[in-house]
Amino acid sequence: MTSTASRLPFAITMGDPTGIGPEITIKAWTALRAYPEFTFAVIAPPALFSDTPHRVLDHIDQAAEFFADALPVLPFDGIPAQAGQPDAKHAPTIIGSIETAVELCLAGDCAAVVTNPIAKHVLYDAGFRFPGHTEFLGHLSQGHTPPYAAGPVMMLAAQNLRVGLVTVHMPLKTAAAEVSTDAILRTARVMLGALRTDFGISAPRLALAGLNPHAGEDGALGREEIEIINPAAEILRAEGHDVTDAQPADTLFHAEAREGYDAVLAMYHDQGLIPVKTLDFHGGVNITLGLPFIRTSPDHGTAFDIAGRGIARPDSLIAAIRKARDIAGHRHG
Repeated sequence: MTSTASRLPFAITMGDPTGIGPEITIKAWTALRAYPEFTFAVIAPPALFSDTPHRVLDHIDQAAEFFADALPVLPFDGIPAQAGQPDAKHAPTIIGSIETAVELCLAGDCAAVVTNPIAKHVLYDAGFRFPGHTEFLGHLSQGHTPPYAAGPVMMLAAQNLRVGLVTVHMPLKTAAAEVSTDAILRTARVMLGALRTDFGISAPRLALAGLNPHAGEDGALGREEIEIINPAAEILRAEGHDVTDAQPADTLFHAEAREGYDAVLAMYHDQGLIPVKTLDFHGGVNITLGLPFIRTSPDHGTAFDIAGRGIARPDSLIAAIRKARDIAGHRHG
């Protein structure tokens, strides 16, 4: 990408067309249409937006021309979708929208990929073999070099809290077995690179969460902190990074504690997501670190139960678009 990359449009994926993705996309466009710096185009069948002023594009670079007056749609073939009725028949369109957005970013035609929610079980029924968005985006990025250590790594952000994850979508007992010094080092190095490059923090401070209650209490409640987590912290500090030893997770996320670090590395999924969603349930953002392009997403699911009812809140998608612009500004100037 050139130095003007931070002002290119965003590519918004359609997500599951039977969920709330189409509705929150329309609401996000309505909220942001007066601000050209947030210009985006959604990659989807135009029929999803038949009740909204929209403009079908030939190429994403036309998005800026129409954004103020009509929702820009980069057309993608798909079959009719019924809100609230997920079906594996939509999988090719869902996956194709993601692939197209990534291709546009890698070609330098857009500033970031912002993904609408998908339902993994719908894609699994169609043969999708990746645990989720994060892993699929990592696969699509193979052969391309990111601006810092290669991921993918999942980070959740809400207000002044950023949390990365060593393990993601797996059973808890499996996650505990997967926490290793090497996994912590790989994830922490990606996070530290992202904090510098994507968040503009010149000397980032990273707190490591313990795996066990009370961070193991000197081995009385588990030895992972002593044998796995703290050795990783020592290696990172020897590399010149500001990294803590394992900290008790139950005291790591309150307001005063958050003043002492720039991000937390959590050991497993719920350890990181619960505090983020408690802090700002509607405004949290999912960010994939260590990719050769910028990717953000709402920190919520497809909400099939309320799809089509007009009550879905777009807060998290709007926050994801704003966060993508912030990161683009840091990464590309």
